[in-house]
Amino acid sequence: MIAEFGHLALILAFGLALMQMVVPLVGAHRGWRGWMAFAEPAAVSQALLVIAAFGALMRAFVTSDFTLRIVVENSHSAKPLLYKISGVWGNHEGSMLLWVLILTLYGAAVALFGTNLPARLRARVLAVQAAVSVAFYAFILFTSNPFDRVAVPPLDGRDLNPLLQDPGLAFHPPFLYLGYVGLSMAFSFAIAALIEGRVDAAWGRWVRPWTLAAWIFLTIGIALGSWWAYYELGWGGFWFWDPVENASFMPWLIAAALLHSAIVVEKREALKSWTILLAILAFGFSLLGTFIVRSGILTSVHAFANDPERGVFILIILAIFVGGGLTLYAARAGALEAKGVFGLVSREAALVANNVLLAVAALVVFVGTLWPLFAEMAFGRVLSVGAPFFDAAFTPFMVVLALILPVGALLAWKRGSVSRSVSVLWPAAALAVALAALAVAMQTGRSALGPLGLLLGAWILFGAALDLWSKTGRGALGGRVARLRRLPRADWGRAVAHGGLGVTFIGIAGMLAWQVEDIRVAQVGEPFDVGGYEVTLADVTEGEGPNYRTTMGEVHVARGGREVARLFPEKRVYPVAGMPTTEAAIENGVWRDLYVVIGDPQDGGGWAVRTYVKPFANWIWGGAILMALGGALSLTDRRLRVAAGARPAPPPPVPAE
Repeated sequence: MIAEFGHLALILAFGLALMQMVVPLVGAHRGWRGWMAFAEPAAVSQALLVIAAFGALMRAFVTSDFTLRIVVENSHSAKPLLYKISGVWGNHEGSMLLWVLILTLYGAAVALFGTNLPARLRARVLAVQAAVSVAFYAFILFTSNPFDRVAVPPLDGRDLNPLLQDPGLAFHPPFLYLGYVGLSMAFSFAIAALIEGRVDAAWGRWVRPWTLAAWIFLTIGIALGSWWAYYELGWGGFWFWDPVENASFMPWLIAAALLHSAIVVEKREALKSWTILLAILAFGFSLLGTFIVRSGILTSVHAFANDPERGVFILIILAIFVGGGLTLYAARAGALEAKGVFGLVSREAALVANNVLLAVAALVVFVGTLWPLFAEMAFGRVLSVGAPFFDAAFTPFMVVLALILPVGALLAWKRGSVSRSVSVLWPAAALAVALAALAVAMQTGRSALGPLGLLLGAWILFGAALDLWSKTGRGALGGRVARLRRLPRADWGRAVAHGGLGVTFIGIAGMLAWQVEDIRVAQVGEPFDVGGYEVTLADVTEGEGPNYRTTMGEVHVARGGREVARLFPEKRVYPVAGMPTTEAAIENGVWRDLYVVIGDPQDGGGWAVRTYVKPFANWIWGGAILMALGGALSLTDRRLRVAAGARPAPPPPVPAE
């Protein structure tokens, strides 16, 4: 009965979204205050109904209600509670319901906290957001109903994919979807602005918090997914350029470009058309990532044959929102006249360069991800585009971005001076070059990737610190430190986020350039050397987990005769799913990770063991944390949240209905 209640709540929310899509738009067009005001209670009511539906589905998973097909296929009574809960979104139908839940929560947030928005703009934004909701309600109710019953309930379920039974994967999808869906707000603001035919500094200030929130969540979600792949899959990498990974990375790049472009709109009322286009493309890439990947299109041209109904729905959704948005953009973009003018050397020009580099980098990832599909459809050839292509095509844009970022952040608006920026940044350049030279001197017979990455990362990191310090003016050290503490949070947020990017650069370069890998058949009790560490497989035991069997190794790691770590790598087998998993054992450190994976027993005795020494590995995710923290600091800046100083003059009173 609870499941039917959840299904009914979804149907009611669908009907309410249809009304919210139409009534406020008509009210905004006619100037009817009552019709425009309908949007706020409708958005909040939608959210409450979807919360009820999501709660009903979660209850079914927690109580192991095997009368629901989705619970049968993605849960098991012996599964730990955390993975029963994460099983709600560990499948297609449940993840779509999570998408709609977050979509309605964003709409409710605008209704509750967007009181500073002009009435017409708020009504149109909520109407567009409701239109997006309508498409997803239809997708769920007609093709992906999570409340579908089974005729004969089994005694137990088939279990969740064992790879998803991990804390990292339990939290990864919600954060990723908070980012994906958050970009729908930027889309709604963009379409509302096109309908009104007006984009100004106030609009740039209003759209930035929503885009920034989405970018923060995307950063956390991508970092969690990368971290999970690093320690769970046992391959020792952090990024594989897999289509699923790329599907989240593309909107992250476009959202980063949109954030910087919106700054130009806010400060100089320039780049209006480009910012609107980025808002449409950012959400378009979110749709691409969430739906096309799940439909199987990226891995096989025959995905529609496997599920043609969902495939057609996907194409319709993409055509309506991306195609419709671009059509409206083409019709109205010419009217979005840019007011601000700026010189070739200025902060605006640096932000334009930033935008171009990020957008082209996203295009490279897009082409590389979808090229196998295009090749199979057009030429009948099965191709694979892997890491070598992405590394060669993507990296140059990031190198150029890293070089110009500290200089651009210090340029003045409208007309700047490169010499002035360089004069402030010369200590950062000197430190970066010194670190790179030290790395060259210490390494022997290795590529230039490590020193180059260290140079670029240090340049960004120290440049961000000097950017912050330069805002304290001149005078005594104590006075400058006091002024540093009083700087706006947005300034701190920008410096921390840019510094986090530099830390990630250092981590990626150090891990790829200087890691040591050893693969061998290890005998119990016989030590071997890996990168200056003495590694010994001390024992291998069999055991039982809550819903799996485990083969666990005990590995001792020593250096200079002193034990530095005792690691316990595992191989698990989940009987219900009939699937093995690899659980790497990692000794985390600031400067390096010790990473051990145990494999299968060998015919001649011993066990397959892979051992890695990974320098700066944790700097990759530490940098991502800093980037998200920087975004959060900026988001808490009152100037950004309430659009103070950017609000236009009050509009004339709107006649009553």
